[in-house]
Amino acid sequence: MLTQHDKQRLRSSIFRHLDGIATATTSCALHEKGVLNYILEQQQVDLEQLTIKFKANEGYLNVALRILCAQGWLNQEPITKNNTIHYAINDQSEKAFQLIPLYKEAVQLLSYSVKFPEERIGPDAFLALERIFKNYENHFGLKKPPEDSLEFQILKHIEGVIVAPIIVLMGVRGLFHKYFMEGSFTAEEYHRNPESFKKILDFFSYLGWFTKKKNTYQFTDTGLFFAKRATAYGVTVSYLPTFVNLEELIFGDPLILKTDNINETEKHVDREMNVWGSGGAHSTYFKVIDEVIIELFNKPIDEQPKGILDMGCGNGAFLQHIFDVIEHQTLRGKMLEEHPLLLVGADLNQAALKVTRANLISADIWAKVIWGDVGRPDLLAQDLKEDYGIDLGDLLNVRTFLDHNRIWTAPRIPSLRTSISSGAFAYRGERLQNSLVEDSLLEHFQRWKPYVERFGLLIIELHTIAPELISKNLGKTPATAYDATHGYSDQYILEIDIFIALAKEAGLAPEAQYASKFPNSDLATVSINLFKGVSS
Repeated sequence: MLTQHDKQRLRSSIFRHLDGIATATTSCALHEKGVLNYILEQQQVDLEQLTIKFKANEGYLNVALRILCAQGWLNQEPITKNNTIHYAINDQSEKAFQLIPLYKEAVQLLSYSVKFPEERIGPDAFLALERIFKNYENHFGLKKPPEDSLEFQILKHIEGVIVAPIIVLMGVRGLFHKYFMEGSFTAEEYHRNPESFKKILDFFSYLGWFTKKKNTYQFTDTGLFFAKRATAYGVTVSYLPTFVNLEELIFGDPLILKTDNINETEKHVDREMNVWGSGGAHSTYFKVIDEVIIELFNKPIDEQPKGILDMGCGNGAFLQHIFDVIEHQTLRGKMLEEHPLLLVGADLNQAALKVTRANLISADIWAKVIWGDVGRPDLLAQDLKEDYGIDLGDLLNVRTFLDHNRIWTAPRIPSLRTSISSGAFAYRGERLQNSLVEDSLLEHFQRWKPYVERFGLLIIELHTIAPELISKNLGKTPATAYDATHGYSDQYILEIDIFIALAKEAGLAPEAQYASKFPNSDLATVSINLFKGVSS
């Protein structure tokens, strides 16, 4: 039985594993180009000058350097009033940069790992894994380091690069089914190449995840802890197509992973894996959403929304979940004959709309499923009214982790605000000034305000935190991985306080009784808010 201390330690390993995928790939790309040695020589560098010297794409170079700040290896100086950015070395920089070559074998392994979803683990990948297993067990030639050391930090990163893609593959392919988790099993029961697969199971046994007796394996409490949290790795691992292309992204063609239109298969992320990972990770937040939905739909009928619009409906799972909550746990659920619930799923992606439509039909749920862009509520409102006679303002608008992923729109009226955000933001390789990112979000909120004055806008959103804060809390937050996956893919996660301040500035008032953040501390990277437009 695991103690609370044990669980805290293992949860810390998950966060460090995720850190590793972002940090190993980023630092190797910078090391190979000589950027880190140059920074050591100069001690402090101007981002713009560094970009020119190394012919880099400034936006993605900024994301990369900020990741190293989050790991405590560089300092990010406060952004000046003229929007220049400086990075400086600290007492960890020289030693950390000397150890970066240790990542090389693990980063090379990712060229196989990125193909696991389609090709599984082939013979060449097994050989590469076998080599790196041996090197890891020998600590890559280092003495076994104490847990507060740089060496431990880097070895944990390497461990993450090795195990995370395998954990996700096993989770998706069923090894974490209770058949395997509740009893002993053999490699032959799971894999067509049992001799090679045994080497993976033996490595996980070395990590303490399995016990081995002759040819059978059984999960330990530690192994069960990781198995039950396999989805926690899913989102970061889904971005391996981005991480294996960082050198080109930062120093070459910034558009290498872009598609020509929204309906093409995405190059930068494995979307199916991303949805799988998101589903597990988001369940905690949905419990809070349920409480809000239940309270709203238990009000007198004339105070309730006519229905719900889920913008960015994905596969329709969230819309289906909300309907189930309303049907079975609210007053409205008992009145659906007299007061039908209008359900609308909207998405930019035609494939997502097709899947949503099929899933809702299969669940026997009536809903309108339409094309919609979160950045153009005016068009959405027009389509709803003209095609279905539905007023957007009569619906409760909900969305999950979407607003930061809207298509970049430069602000029409840039302000003279001085941004206090520590974030690193890019669009097609170019650096975006933080003040412009804030102005863009402000105008985005202003566009939605007229449609959410009556019933509101219920949002789950992702946020960044300052790299200095991350570096002081390694193993306690997944923020480094979030900043990497979103920064390299042109997504715009701002700090919670800035996000809420901009909503208020736009005339959207957060209702305090529905506000939550996760974790409930300065390390919060997720917020839930119900915003209502304040009448002018």
